[in-house]
Amino acid sequence: MNERRGVTLLGATGTIGRNTLDVLERHSERYRVVALSAHSAVDRLFEQCCAFKPEFAAVVDHAAANRLRDQLKAVGSPTEVLAGEAALEDIAALPQVDTVMAAIVGAAGLRPALAAARAGKRILLANKETLVMSGHLFMETVKAHGATLLPIDSEHNAIFQALPRDFDGRLDAVGVRRILLTASGGPFRRTPLPELAQITPEQACAHPNWVMGKKISVDSATMMNKGLEVIEAHWLFNASAERIQVVIHPQSIIHSLVEYVDGSVIAQLGNPDMRTPIGYALGYPDRLETGVSPLDLFKVARIDFEEPDLARFPCLALAFQALQAGGTAPAVLNAANEVAVAAFLEGRLAYTDIPVLIESVLADISVQAASSLDDVVEADRRARECARRFQGHRA
Repeated sequence: MNERRGVTLLGATGTIGRNTLDVLERHSERYRVVALSAHSAVDRLFEQCCAFKPEFAAVVDHAAANRLRDQLKAVGSPTEVLAGEAALEDIAALPQVDTVMAAIVGAAGLRPALAAARAGKRILLANKETLVMSGHLFMETVKAHGATLLPIDSEHNAIFQALPRDFDGRLDAVGVRRILLTASGGPFRRTPLPELAQITPEQACAHPNWVMGKKISVDSATMMNKGLEVIEAHWLFNASAERIQVVIHPQSIIHSLVEYVDGSVIAQLGNPDMRTPIGYALGYPDRLETGVSPLDLFKVARIDFEEPDLARFPCLALAFQALQAGGTAPAVLNAANEVAVAAFLEGRLAYTDIPVLIESVLADISVQAASSLDDVVEADRRARECARRFQGHRA
């Protein structure tokens, strides 16, 4: 019997983390959980540690780490608790770990994902910001250290499934004309434009098809989520902006498509459940049973497609603009968006001011080369500072 693969799960308490643990539990004969991480959600992490008995639990917040340490000690758990941001990099590079699920939301996931790449791990990438902020640097690190990169976003995972197994980053060599990224269109696809200014955080977080965290739900509503996925697709599949098209598909049954030069279009379909891409990446090249319900085509009955309206979704246009500008522009875009969405969720910024803030920051921060992590971090810092100044003026 083959030895079980060791898994580190960065971001264990979020939606992706919980779904990953569900799949891992179904295949405990193949995988063992070596390390789990959370920012401060100690109670949920405590339950996960009791259930999966990892060697390590990493908590960014030191006070929360101390509380978890006390909780685990009280029940006689052998799990060692590590604290601080550096602990995330440590558990991503553990020698007994083969696979790292990178599911920390936001820029905080960048350094541990790079640590996993430097350690030559099999990286299941669910953190958008790693490629959006530092695509060139990250892909070069993966290549230099022999790491394996498998996408977890349902759209990129679908593209990965629709490409030939021998795809080596050359679209022309395998006859690919275009990559088609599908998008649900979010909850405001039909909302009259004048009403968007009154959108509340509760409305923006009520996604029609997916259960997600608040930040990513707002990004889906504005379609910034899809814009970030365009930038990701550029790096994952070596595709220029001109070869990536976004298609609104409200049913979220077709997760993305690949168009070939012979006229064929290959799509990956399935019920909207993140356990499908998680299971595909965990088992690759094998397929795992994930607990996802079979797709009932008769119940689906129809599928629709629409072209995105950039007047309704200006964030999508801004993402294409940042991709074409290159360098640090995507990092600036991402940082400005994070500040804008946080302000909106806290009631300090109107929904329609999210793209206004982002566009202002992109105009104010000059594009630099993104040749090192320091370049990326500095661009991120400057963009956040600029975004907070703008947000203060709008309040």
